[in-house]
Amino acid sequence: MKLQTARGTVGFEESGSGLPVVLLHGFPHDRTLWAAQLAAAPAGARMIALDLPGFGESDSAEVPSLDHWADWVVAALDALAIERAVIGGLSMGGYLAFALWRRHPQRILGLILADTRAGADTLEGQEKRVAMQAQVLKEGPGAIAAAMLPGMVGKTTRAERPRAVEYLDAMMRRASVEAIHDALDALRTRPDSTPTLATITVPTLIICGEEDVLTPVKESEAMHAAIADAQLALIPGAGHASCVEHPSAFNALLSGFVQARFP
Repeated sequence: MKLQTARGTVGFEESGSGLPVVLLHGFPHDRTLWAAQLAAAPAGARMIALDLPGFGESDSAEVPSLDHWADWVVAALDALAIERAVIGGLSMGGYLAFALWRRHPQRILGLILADTRAGADTLEGQEKRVAMQAQVLKEGPGAIAAAMLPGMVGKTTRAERPRAVEYLDAMMRRASVEAIHDALDALRTRPDSTPTLATITVPTLIICGEEDVLTPVKESEAMHAAIADAQLALIPGAGHASCVEHPSAFNALLSGFVQARFP
C-alpha cells in the first residue's frame, strides 16, 4: 500500500489493531523484511512496516541522513494518525530508532532494537561504505546483494534454511541503485548513539541472533547494560536477519514484550 505524507509517498503494510508497532527495516531491505511479523501480529497490536526512503514503494528523501529520515518517519505517523508508537528497527532500522528517540522522544512508547549497535562507523567502515557506493554505481544492486548475503544470515540458516536465504537475496536485489547509494550516505555519516542509550526512558527489547557476525551479541549486551529499562533476548541459530531466519522465535519475543509491557 501507499501513504501520502508531508514528506512524499511512503510504501507500507499493516495488520492487526490496537497498540501501534512501527517496524523499520535494515539495509538494503524493504518492508517485506517484516512479512512474518505482520502475518503473526500479536493480539491488541497494530503492526505497521514502512519502506524507508527510496526503498520499495517509498519516495527518496530530500537529504540522505538519519536525522532527516527520523522526521520522515514522523510524517508517516502523522499521516497514519498515530500519536505515539512502539518503534522497532533491525540493523539500519535500529540506527534510525536512535535518531527518532533523539529528535522525537514524545512520539515513542517503547523500542525494539534488533541486530543493531549504538556506535558510529569506524574510519574503515566509512571507507567501505564509499567503496560500496562506487560498486553499486558500476555493477548494480546484484553485486551488493552478493557481497552482503554471506554476512546477512547465520551459519545455521545457510545450512538449513535455503528459502530464507533466497528470500533475502531477492529482496536486496530489488533495491534501486539510488536507494542503496543514499542509504550508504546516511549510514556513513550517522553519529555515535552510545551517549543516547542512557537517555532512553521507555521499555526496550533488544534482540540479537546468536550467530550475527555484522552486529555481534556483544553489541547488544553493551546496549542492554546502558539502557535502564531494557531486556535482552538472544535467538539461537539465527544471524543478522533474525526476523526472517527464525521468525517464530522473533515473533514470540515481540509478542511477549508488547503484551507484558503494554497491556
